[in-house]
Amino acid sequence: MSFRYEIRLSGAGGQGLILIGKILAEAAAIFADLNATQSQSYGPESRGGASRSEVIISDEDIDYPKAGNVDFLLAMTQEAFDKYGEMTKNGGIVVYDMEMVHTPRQLEGVRVFPAQITELAIKEFSKPIVANMVALGIVINLSNILGIETVKEAIKSRVPKGTEEINLKAFDLGYEKGKELQGL
Repeated sequence: MSFRYEIRLSGAGGQGLILIGKILAEAAAIFADLNATQSQSYGPESRGGASRSEVIISDEDIDYPKAGNVDFLLAMTQEAFDKYGEMTKNGGIVVYDMEMVHTPRQLEGVRVFPAQITELAIKEFSKPIVANMVALGIVINLSNILGIETVKEAIKSRVPKGTEEINLKAFDLGYEKGKELQGL
């Protein structure tokens, strides 16, 4: 039986969502021998404007690179939660950053997880810039779509040289947070 898994990473420019989308796609296509596409969209502002990265992972050919039946939504801003929350398919997962999303709504048929993504990055690393890696760890844990070592290989190949260690630590922290969110 074939599978197709669609992930939408949404928030604001400067949050590193495009990077983690590329990491997910690379982990799937290069290190896990699956098919993957990654597309991105962002507003005219490089920082602060709307930003979205979509990743589709499948064991079959992917004939259309845009997510239309989202299994997993990461919402890093209120605008992202409001715009895409209800577009997550029945049985899907929504994770939102509690520091950035202040008025979440109930979503019918969707598992919703509030997470302290930016707060953890600041508290543990004094660097909000690694919030994307914390988020990626949560995504991998909750979705269980790719193996942790596969994603770590992609992180090492994609992040700027000299930042591998802090990015991997932030990813591990997010992965552990994902366990907490599931109650494991």
